[in-house]
Amino acid sequence: MSSSVIKPHVNDPETIRRLLTTPARWAVVGLSNNPLRVAPRVGQALQGQLGMQIVPVSLRGDDVLGETGYRTLEDIPGHVDVVDCFVNSQKVGAIVDQAIAIGASAVWLQLGVVDEAAARRAKSAGLEVVMDTCPLIELRNI
Repeated sequence: MSSSVIKPHVNDPETIRRLLTTPARWAVVGLSNNPLRVAPRVGQALQGQLGMQIVPVSLRGDDVLGETGYRTLEDIPGHVDVVDCFVNSQKVGAIVDQAIAIGASAVWLQLGVVDEAAARRAKSAGLEVVMDTCPLIELRNI
Protein backbone atom coordinates (compact mmCIF):
# COMPACT_ATOMS: atom_id res chain seq x y z
CA MET A 1 0.00 0.00 0.00
CA SER A 2 1.59 3.25 -1.12
CA SER A 3 0.68 6.63 0.20
CA SER A 4 1.13 9.69 -1.92
CA VAL A 5 3.09 12.28 -0.03
CA ILE A 6 2.82 15.83 -1.28
CA LYS A 7 6.19 17.48 -1.03
CA PRO A 8 6.31 21.06 0.23
CA HIS A 9 7.42 23.79 -2.13
CA VAL A 10 11.17 24.43 -2.28
CA ASN A 11 12.43 27.66 -3.84
CA ASP A 12 14.72 27.23 -6.83
CA PRO A 13 17.78 29.52 -6.54
CA GLU A 14 17.98 29.82 -10.34
CA THR A 15 14.35 30.99 -10.53
CA ILE A 16 15.01 33.58 -7.83
CA ARG A 17 18.15 34.81 -9.61
CA ARG A 18 16.35 35.05 -12.96
CA LEU A 19 13.35 36.88 -11.52
CA LEU A 20 15.58 39.41 -9.79
CA THR A 21 17.95 40.01 -12.71
CA THR A 22 15.66 39.97 -15.75
CA PRO A 23 13.80 43.25 -16.40
CA ALA A 24 10.12 42.62 -15.75
CA ARG A 25 6.80 44.14 -14.78
CA TRP A 26 5.94 43.35 -11.15
CA ALA A 27 2.43 43.80 -9.73
CA VAL A 28 2.99 44.40 -6.02
CA VAL A 29 -0.18 43.36 -4.20
CA GLY A 30 -0.53 45.14 -0.86
CA LEU A 31 1.73 48.06 -1.84
CA SER A 32 0.73 51.28 -0.13
CA ASN A 33 2.21 54.64 0.83
CA ASN A 34 2.43 53.62 4.50
CA PRO A 35 6.12 54.07 5.45
CA LEU A 36 5.66 51.72 8.42
CA ARG A 37 5.05 48.78 6.07
CA VAL A 38 7.86 46.88 4.34
CA ALA A 39 6.12 46.75 0.93
CA PRO A 40 7.06 50.34 -0.07
CA ARG A 41 10.74 49.64 0.67
CA VAL A 42 10.65 46.45 -1.40
CA GLY A 43 8.77 48.21 -4.20
CA GLN A 44 11.32 51.01 -4.20
CA ALA A 45 14.20 48.51 -4.41
CA LEU A 46 12.52 46.61 -7.24
CA GLN A 47 11.96 49.87 -9.09
CA GLY A 48 15.19 51.75 -8.37
CA GLN A 49 17.86 49.19 -7.58
CA LEU A 50 16.68 46.42 -9.94
CA GLY A 51 15.06 48.52 -12.66
CA MET A 52 11.75 46.67 -12.58
CA GLN A 53 8.50 48.32 -13.57
CA ILE A 54 6.16 48.12 -10.60
CA VAL A 55 2.37 48.23 -10.57
CA PRO A 56 0.80 48.95 -7.16
CA VAL A 57 -2.27 46.85 -6.30
CA SER A 58 -4.30 47.51 -3.16
CA LEU A 59 -7.89 47.65 -1.97
CA ARG A 60 -7.83 51.44 -2.37
CA GLY A 61 -5.99 51.42 -5.69
CA ASP A 62 -3.64 54.19 -4.55
CA ASP A 63 -0.80 55.46 -6.73
CA VAL A 64 2.52 54.55 -5.09
CA LEU A 65 6.14 55.43 -5.94
CA GLY A 66 4.99 57.47 -8.91
CA GLU A 67 3.11 54.54 -10.47
CA THR A 68 -0.62 54.23 -11.16
CA GLY A 69 -2.35 51.97 -8.67
CA TYR A 70 -5.07 49.43 -9.31
CA ARG A 71 -7.59 47.64 -7.10
CA THR A 72 -7.25 44.18 -8.66
CA LEU A 73 -4.85 42.31 -10.90
CA GLU A 74 -7.61 42.11 -13.52
CA ASP A 75 -7.70 45.92 -13.72
CA ILE A 76 -4.06 46.16 -14.86
CA PRO A 77 -3.68 46.73 -18.61
CA GLY A 78 -1.06 44.64 -20.34
CA HIS A 79 1.00 41.66 -19.25
CA VAL A 80 2.25 41.19 -15.68
CA ASP A 81 5.40 39.12 -15.32
CA VAL A 82 5.55 38.69 -11.54
CA VAL A 83 2.81 39.05 -8.92
CA ASP A 84 4.51 39.91 -5.61
CA CYS A 85 2.15 39.14 -2.70
CA PHE A 86 2.20 41.20 0.49
CA VAL A 87 -1.00 39.67 1.88
CA ASN A 88 -1.42 37.16 4.67
CA SER A 89 -1.32 33.45 4.03
CA GLN A 90 -5.09 33.06 4.48
CA LYS A 91 -5.78 35.52 1.63
CA VAL A 92 -2.95 34.74 -0.77
CA GLY A 93 -4.67 31.80 -2.47
CA ALA A 94 -7.21 34.14 -4.08
CA ILE A 95 -4.40 36.41 -5.32
CA VAL A 96 -2.54 33.42 -6.78
CA ASP A 97 -5.74 32.36 -8.56
CA GLN A 98 -6.05 35.88 -10.00
CA ALA A 99 -2.40 35.73 -11.12
CA ILE A 100 -3.15 32.48 -12.94
CA ALA A 101 -6.28 34.00 -14.49
CA ILE A 102 -4.43 37.04 -15.90
CA GLY A 103 -1.63 34.92 -17.34
CA ALA A 104 1.17 36.13 -15.07
CA SER A 105 4.49 34.36 -15.47
CA ALA A 106 5.37 34.03 -11.77
CA VAL A 107 4.14 34.58 -8.24
CA TRP A 108 6.35 35.67 -5.36
CA LEU A 109 4.91 35.09 -1.89
CA GLN A 110 6.67 37.31 0.60
CA LEU A 111 8.42 36.29 3.82
CA GLY A 112 5.91 34.60 6.11
CA VAL A 113 3.37 34.08 3.32
CA VAL A 114 2.91 30.34 2.82
CA ASP A 115 0.15 28.51 0.96
CA GLU A 116 1.27 25.13 -0.36
CA ALA A 117 -2.00 24.49 -2.23
CA ALA A 118 -1.80 27.86 -3.99
CA ALA A 119 1.84 27.19 -4.91
CA ARG A 120 0.84 23.83 -6.43
CA ARG A 121 -2.00 25.47 -8.40
CA ALA A 122 0.38 28.11 -9.75
CA LYS A 123 2.99 25.52 -10.75
CA SER A 124 0.33 23.36 -12.40
CA ALA A 125 -0.75 26.40 -14.41
CA GLY A 126 2.84 26.96 -15.59
CA LEU A 127 3.81 29.83 -13.29
CA GLU A 128 7.13 30.01 -11.50
CA VAL A 129 6.76 30.17 -7.73
CA VAL A 130 8.87 31.71 -4.99
CA MET A 131 7.45 31.44 -1.48
CA ASP A 132 8.25 32.62 2.05
CA THR A 133 11.13 34.95 1.22
CA CYS A 134 11.74 38.57 0.27
CA PRO A 135 13.56 39.97 -2.77
CA LEU A 136 15.67 42.15 -0.46
CA ILE A 137 16.88 39.04 1.38
CA GLU A 138 17.50 37.12 -1.85
CA LEU A 139 19.47 40.00 -3.41
CA ARG A 140 22.30 39.18 -1.00
CA ASN A 141 22.63 35.74 -2.61
CA ILE A 142 22.81 36.72 -6.28
